[in-house]
Amino acid sequence: MLRRLDTLIAPVVAIVFSIVFASFILLAFGANPLDTFLRMFEYATTPRSMALILNSSTTYYFSAVAVAIGFKMNLFNIGVNGQYRLATAVAALVAGYITFPGYIGIPIIIFISMLVGAAWAGIAAWLKVVRGVSEVISTIMLNFIAIGLIAYLMAPSVLGVQTAENVIGTPIIPEGNRIPGITLGNAPIPVYGMILLAVALGFAYWYILNRTRFGFDLRAVGMSPTAAVASGVNVKRMTVYAMLLSGAVAGLVGLPLLLGAQYTFTVNFPGNYGFTGIAIALLGRNHPVGIAFGALLWAFLDVSAQILDLIGVPREVIVIMQGVIVLSVVIAYEVTRRIKVRRQQAAVGMAGHQ
Repeated sequence: MLRRLDTLIAPVVAIVFSIVFASFILLAFGANPLDTFLRMFEYATTPRSMALILNSSTTYYFSAVAVAIGFKMNLFNIGVNGQYRLATAVAALVAGYITFPGYIGIPIIIFISMLVGAAWAGIAAWLKVVRGVSEVISTIMLNFIAIGLIAYLMAPSVLGVQTAENVIGTPIIPEGNRIPGITLGNAPIPVYGMILLAVALGFAYWYILNRTRFGFDLRAVGMSPTAAVASGVNVKRMTVYAMLLSGAVAGLVGLPLLLGAQYTFTVNFPGNYGFTGIAIALLGRNHPVGIAFGALLWAFLDVSAQILDLIGVPREVIVIMQGVIVLSVVIAYEVTRRIKVRRQQAAVGMAGHQ
C-alpha cells in the first residue's frame, strides 16, 4: 500500500501545485481561475476535442514509451526527435514511391519506420559501448544530422515533390496503405487507428519488463550495473539492446499523423514530440499506465488551451503549467525517494533493536 502511495503522490502533488501556480498567473492577468478551468474543461469534452485529445495522446504515448525504455537503464535517449523524424520521412518515401498491394503495405511501412529508428539510435549505442561517448551528447548531435539528412532527401532534385499545400514533401501515400480511423460518436474527425497499436505496445512494454528475463536484466542494469555484472549480465550488450528498442519505438511516433491524417511527410512535419515524451515519461514514472494518464493530461492541456484566446487569456499559461508540472514532479520524486529511504532506515533500526 505504501509503495503505491509513493508512486502516486509525486505526480498528484505536481499536478495540484501546477494548478495553484497557474491560478496565481491567471489572477495576475485579471482572469478568474475557476471560470477559466471550467471553460477549458467544457471545451475539451466536446466530441471534436475528445478525438483530438486521443489523437495527440497516441503520439505522445509512443514518444514517452521510447524515452521510458532508456530511463529504465539510466539511458537518456534525448534523440527521439531525430529518430522519429528520419524514420517517418523514410517510411513516407517508401510508401509514396512503392505501391504495395492491399493492406500489406501497412505492416511494411511500420516495420521500415521502426527499423530506421532503431538504426539511428544504434549509432548512439555503438558510440557509447565502443567509444564511451555519452548518449546525451551523441543523440543531440544525431538530431541535427537527421534534420540535415531529411532536408537533403526532401529536395526536389532528390526525392521530394511539390505537395498540394505548395510545400516540399513526399508523394501522397495511396489509400490502401493508410490506417483507417475510428469514429468516436458524432465527432467530426476520426481517432487514429494506431491507438490500438499504442495499447498493444503498452501491454508488451509491461510484460517484457516484468515477466521476462530480458526485462529483469534491463532493470537490473539500470539499478546497479556492477551488481548486474556480478550476476552475469552483459551490460554493454543490454545497453545496445535498450537503445535499439528505444529507437524502434521512436520510429512509431510520427506514423499516427502520417498514416492517419497527412499521408505525406513535409518540411512542416511536427518535430518536438520527442521532448514532450521526456516530460510525459517522467510524469508517468516510466510505467505504461502512468504514461497513458500523463499523455492524456498533456493532450488535454494542449487541446483545451485553444479556447483561452477566445476568452482573452494568453494560451502561454498552459505552457507554463506544463513546465511547472515537469519541475514539480522531479522535485516530488526526489522528496518521496528520501522519505522512502528514511522509512526503510527506520524499519531496519527497529528490527535491529528487537
